Amino acid sequence: MPDKAMTEEIEKAWFVVHTYSGYEHKVQANLESRTQTMGMANQIFRILVPEQEVSTVQDGEVKTSIENDFPGYVLVEMATPQEGNMTDEAWYVVRNTPGVTGFLGSHGAGSKPNSLLPEEVDLLMKRMGMTGQAKVDLDLEVGQTIKIVAGPFNGMEGIVRAIDHEKQEVEATVEVFGRETPTELGFNDIDTNI
Repeated sequence: MPDKAMTEEIEKAWFVVHTYSGYEHKVQANLESRTQTMGMANQIFRILVPEQEVSTVQDGEVKTSIENDFPGYVLVEMATPQEGNMTDEAWYVVRNTPGVTGFLGSHGAGSKPNSLLPEEVDLLMKRMGMTGQAKVDLDLEVGQTIKIVAGPFNGMEGIVRAIDHEKQEVEATVEVFGRETPTELGFNDIDTNI
C-alpha cells in the first residue's frame, strides 16, 4: 500500500459503476464502508450518486425534490497510478461490492474500465451543483435585488435574504403568483447587475 506522501502524487480519475436500479444509495454506503474497513481510503476517494435538486411549481407552491439523473449508476473517484488506470485491489473492492454489476466502459473478462473525460466530469459536477470552478467573489448584501439567470426561476428577480460565501449560495425570495417564495441559488445562477 502506498504511504501518505505517495497518495498526494497519485493522479485521480472518475469511473462510472453500474448498479441495480434503485440501489444507488445502498451501493454508495456499502462502498464507503468497504473503503474504510479494507484500508482503501488511499485509492478510493469520493463516491457520488448523480442527483440534482429540482424545483417545480404546483398549485402556486414551489416543491423541491431530488432526482437521480442516471438511475443505476454511481460515480467513484479513484487513484490511477497504473498508466491512468486503477489498481487491481481498488478494482476488486469496487467490483465485488454488493449491488455493483460492473463498470461502465469495461470490455468484460476482467478488463479495467475507461475513466470519464475531464469535460464529462465537469458537466456532471455542474449538474449536481458541485462545480469544481474557482470560487466566485460577489459583492452582495442582504436585501439586494438580483436577477436569476438559470434554473426554474430564470429571468425572474429575487431579493437576497441570506448569503453563504462558503457554499457559494444565496437564499432569495422570488414572487410567484403573488406570493414570496424562498429559493436557494448558486452564485453562478444570479446576476447582480440589474
